[in-house]
Amino acid sequence: MNKQVRAILCPHCGKITDIAEAHCIWCGSATGYSARLKKRWINALNDSEMLIQGVMFLNIGMFVLSLFLNSSIPEITLNPFTALSPDTYSLLLLGATGTEPIDNIHLWWSLGWLTFLSANYLHGGILHILFNMVALKQIAPVVTREYGVYRFLIIYSIGGVIGFYLSYMAGISLTIGASSAICGLLGSLLFFGWSRGGQYGNLVFKQIGSWILTLFIFGFLMSGINNWGHLGGILGGFALGWILGYREKRPETRMDRFTSGIIAVITLLVLGWSVITGTLVRYGNV
Repeated sequence: MNKQVRAILCPHCGKITDIAEAHCIWCGSATGYSARLKKRWINALNDSEMLIQGVMFLNIGMFVLSLFLNSSIPEITLNPFTALSPDTYSLLLLGATGTEPIDNIHLWWSLGWLTFLSANYLHGGILHILFNMVALKQIAPVVTREYGVYRFLIIYSIGGVIGFYLSYMAGISLTIGASSAICGLLGSLLFFGWSRGGQYGNLVFKQIGSWILTLFIFGFLMSGINNWGHLGGILGGFALGWILGYREKRPETRMDRFTSGIIAVITLLVLGWSVITGTLVRYGNV
C-alpha cells in the first residue's frame, strides 16, 4: 500500500513540501507550526489593509467588552452622546489611564503605567468610537503609504502613549480613546508635509494643519475632550516622523519590523491581561 503524503506550502519559498518533514525539501527552511505561524504574523504586518483592520477590530472589540462589563445594562437612548456608554468601573477594569488609575489604584489587576497603551483602545460611547474609527480609516492609509506598515504601528502606538503621558503630567484624572494615537498619525503627516515640501508636501502640510486647527477649536468648545492628549499625540507623531523617517528618505528596515513586532506583542499581552482580569474581577468575584 502506498503511503499517503500530506502536503503543505512552504511558508518561505512557497513550494509544495511534505508536512511530515521538519524542513522544506526545496529550500531547507523550517516548516513546522511555529514557522507557519511566524509567517502569517509577518504577512499580517506587511498587509497595510489587514493591519489597519486589525487595529480597528481591537478598538471595536474592547468597546463591546466594556459594555458587557458594565455594572448595569448600558442605556439605549436617541442621544448619541450618551447612547451605549460604558461606566467608569468597566473602563478602569480594562485599562483607562490618568492620575486616578495610576496614582490611586494599586490593585493586583491594575496596569499602572501600561494604561498609557491600553487606554488607546477604550472608548466612552458609540459616538466616540464612531468618530475615531472614521478618522483612523481615513488617515491610516496615508501614513502606511508614506511611512510603511511597520512605522505606522510604531507611530500609532508610541504617539498614543506620549499623548496620554502628557495628559497625565497635566493632571487629567481619567481619560481614554484612540484620538491620542490618531493625533500621533496626524503629527507624522504634518512632519512629512513640512519635510518633503514641493506641491504635494505643501498640500499635505496645509490639509493636516487645517485638521489639527479644527480639532483644537472643537476641543476647546466641547467639554470632556482631552486636549493635552491630542497635543501630546501630535508632538509625539511629529518627533517620530523625524526620527523614523518616511519612505522617500529611507526604506523600512529590519529594525522597524522588529520594533513594530515587539509593540504588537506587548499590545496584545496588555489588552489580553485587561480582558482576562477585568472579566474575572467583574464576574468571578476575584
